[in-house]
Amino acid sequence: MHDALESPEPLKLFPERIFYKIGEAGKIVGVESYVLRYWETEFPFLKPRKTSSGQRTYTKDDVDLLIQIKKLLHEEKYTIEGVRKKLGSGPLKQQAADAPLDTKITVNKDAGGSSNDEVLKAVRQSLTKLLEDLS
Repeated sequence: MHDALESPEPLKLFPERIFYKIGEAGKIVGVESYVLRYWETEFPFLKPRKTSSGQRTYTKDDVDLLIQIKKLLHEEKYTIEGVRKKLGSGPLKQQAADAPLDTKITVNKDAGGSSNDEVLKAVRQSLTKLLEDLS
């Protein structure tokens, strides 16, 4: 688990999911779980969702951000402060700020909001793929 995956798109080696547990995210990124927990304390824009039992869950976008953090720290030799400055502005910061903080999915039939529609579509696609894999 200490070596990063060498593929340009490590997520392609793992099943496409809505959420990844901390251990799965660590394997994808190539770091131990405790490193991910440490990065949460150092990078305010890194906020994985937590289940009702307190388990961290990472989205694909979160994992992409983790991969970028690791690349900056390990390959490009940025300091933690340098990574904060580089990723603390721009689209990744906005993306992190826009991410919902809770893990509950609520469906309001009257609102017709696109965010609920997008979540439901992603869940439907994931379930359809799972059914295909089981068949």
